[in-house]
Amino acid sequence: MIWTQEGRPLLILNENASFRMAILTEYDGTDFVGFQRQNNGRSVQQVLEEVLAAIYGCPVLIYGCSRTDSGVHARGHVSHANVPFLIPPDKLPLAMNSLLPEDVTVRAAALVTDAFHARFHCLGKEYVYRIWNASIRTSIDRRYVAHVPGHLNIEAMREAAKQLEGEHNFSAFCAQGGRPVNPVRNMESILVVTYEDSPMIEIIVRGKSFLYNMVRILAGTIVYAGQGKLDPAEISAILNGQDRRLSGKTMPAKGLTLEKVFYHPDPF
Repeated sequence: MIWTQEGRPLLILNENASFRMAILTEYDGTDFVGFQRQNNGRSVQQVLEEVLAAIYGCPVLIYGCSRTDSGVHARGHVSHANVPFLIPPDKLPLAMNSLLPEDVTVRAAALVTDAFHARFHCLGKEYVYRIWNASIRTSIDRRYVAHVPGHLNIEAMREAAKQLEGEHNFSAFCAQGGRPVNPVRNMESILVVTYEDSPMIEIIVRGKSFLYNMVRILAGTIVYAGQGKLDPAEISAILNGQDRRLSGKTMPAKGLTLEKVFYHPDPF
C-alpha cells in the first residue's frame, strides 16, 4: 500500500488479482465513431483505454453498457474495467480527466465485485431525443438537437408515443442490416415533453434494450405524427407490418443522448 502525506491510502497493490472498477462517463459524440473501438475513426472506448493504460502502465480493456452510434452523445454511459491496482474511486476520475480530451469526462468511478458487468447487469436505459422546433435554427445547441421547423402537433406526437409503449415486434423500427434474431423489445415509457417559452421538445424513451437506430426511428415516427404525415392510429399497423419502410425517417444522430443506465444496486 502507498500512503499520502495525510495518512490516507493512495494506491492499493495486489500482485495476485485485479480490481474491477465501474466508470460513469459523459461525452460529446460529435467527433466519435461511437463508443466501441472501430477501424474507421476515433472511438470513446479507444480514448478511455489509452488514458487508463497511461495511468496503470499496462493495457486495460473497457467493457461498455452500450456501443452508441456515431455522433450520439452520452451523459450517463457506464463501463467497467479490470485494473492491476486500486486508485481510490474518488481519485480515479481526477486522474483520468487530467489526461482525457475535452469531449470526454469521467463523472464517477466505483469499486465493484468481479461479478459486475456493465452490459449484462444493465436493467434499462433512458435515452432523450431533443428537437429544436423553431423556424430559426440554433447555433449554441446545434450539436445536441435536431432542427425541425414548422408546426408540430404535440398531442398527436404524444398519442403516437403512447401507441409505441409496451412489448412489440419492432422490426419496422430497426435500420436495415441491423435486425436481430429476436426483434421483440419492451418500451417501458415514451414521453413527449415540452417547455414553456422554449422551442425544445424532448422525446424520453425508457427500455431495457434497443434495436439498431431504434430510438432515432421512433423519434422520426413520432415527428411524422406531429407533422401530420401519419395518423397515430396507424402505429398498430406499422408494428404489425414489420416493414422498415412503413415507419418514420431515422432522425439525425446528434439529437440523441444516452442519459442514464439503470442497475440494482446502482454502483454510483
